[in-house]
Amino acid sequence: MFIDIDCNQLKKYNQNAFGDYFVSKRYPDEAKLIAVLSDGLGSGIKANILSCMTATMLLRFVENSQIPIKHAAEIVMNSLPVCKVRKISYSTFSVIDVNDEGDAKIIEEGNPEFLWIKNNEVMTPSYESIPSKTFKNRCMKSYKIHLELGDRLIFCSDGVTQCGLGNSRLKLGLRREGLIQLVLAKLAEEPDISSSDLSAYIVRQAKNIETDRNPKDDISACVLYCREPRVSLVFTGPPFLQKKDAEYAQMFRDFKGKKAICGGTTANLISRELNIPITMDKAISVGKLPSCSYMDGVDLVTEGILTLTQALEYLESGQTTGIDNAAGKLVEFLLDSDCINFMVGAKLNQAHYNPALPIEIEIRKNIIKKMAVVLQDKYFKKVNVQYM
Repeated sequence: MFIDIDCNQLKKYNQNAFGDYFVSKRYPDEAKLIAVLSDGLGSGIKANILSCMTATMLLRFVENSQIPIKHAAEIVMNSLPVCKVRKISYSTFSVIDVNDEGDAKIIEEGNPEFLWIKNNEVMTPSYESIPSKTFKNRCMKSYKIHLELGDRLIFCSDGVTQCGLGNSRLKLGLRREGLIQLVLAKLAEEPDISSSDLSAYIVRQAKNIETDRNPKDDISACVLYCREPRVSLVFTGPPFLQKKDAEYAQMFRDFKGKKAICGGTTANLISRELNIPITMDKAISVGKLPSCSYMDGVDLVTEGILTLTQALEYLESGQTTGIDNAAGKLVEFLLDSDCINFMVGAKLNQAHYNPALPIEIEIRKNIIKKMAVVLQDKYFKKVNVQYM
C-alpha cells in the first residue's frame, strides 16, 4: 500500500508569508511517513515563525523512535507559550505517523478535527484526551487507527472550516459539516482523485467562499490517500560490464510498471538485446534538448545527460507543468509515479567530459543522486537506485 500525501496552502490576503506550516518526511528503512501541519497565531511573518518552529520540533521529536509520538506531542503542547494579549496558544498542530501497513497514530491540538473517509463515509474514531499539565485550557487528542486501501485522511487549518465567516450565505463559516459535504461530493465525482488535486480543490473552494475571494486567514489542506502504488523504472547509462547487457535488458523487459529510457546508448542496448526497433521523432526539437524517440513496450525514450540535467532543474525549481520538451515529459513521467526505480549504468561515457559541453552538466551518477533526494524530500516519492 502506498500513502499518497500532499498539502496545498494559501496566504491570508495582503500577507507575504504563510502563517501555516506543513512538513512531511518518508522513512524508507522503517516503511513509514510522518507529517505535521501547524497553524501559527495570527498571520504573516510572526505566525510563520511560530508554526515553522512547532512543526519542526514535532517532526524531530517524532522521528526519534525512542520517544513515542504521544509523549513527543505532549512535550510540545506543554512548552508552547500563550500570547499575553489574546490569551491563546502561539500555535496549534496536527501530527500523523503512519506506516505502509496502514497503522496510524494521530495527535491533534487546537486544529480542526481531521476527516477519516472510508467507503464514502466519514468515520468516527475513538480517542484519548490528554490535558496539558501546564495550561488549563489546552488538551490534546490522541488517535490510533488502521487504514486500508481507498481510505483518505484530511487535515486542515481553521482557515478552511471558518472560511466565509460572517457573510450572508455562511454566517458561521463553512465549518466541519460543510467541509464533509464538499469533500464527499468531489469524491463521488472523481473517486480516484489524487491527494494533490483534492487538497488543491479544498483550498480553492475555501477561497471562493470568502467575500471577494480574499482569504481572511491562512488556508491549508493536507490529504492522505491509501492506494496501490504506481511503480516505474528509469534505465539510464550502459552497465559497467558489457557482458551484463543481456541480463539487465531482461530485467527491464520483465519490470511490471511504467518504463523510461534516458540515453541513446541505453536505448540502443535495449533495442539490440530485445530486438525492438527504435523510431525517431522527426519533429524539430524544442529548445536545446533532442526530441523523444519511441519503442514498443517503453513509455518514454529520451536523450540522456542533457535531458536528465534539465529535468532535475525543473524538479528543484518546482516548474513541473506545461513544459513542451523531453525533460518536461520525463518530469511528468516521474511525478505520475509513486515508487520510482532507477537502473544506472556505471560505464563512463567520454562525451560527458567534452569541454565544449556546458559546465553545469554533471556525470550521470551525481545527477541521479540529486534527483532521488528531490523526489523523496520535495515530492514525497519512494525512490530506489541500483547501480550496474
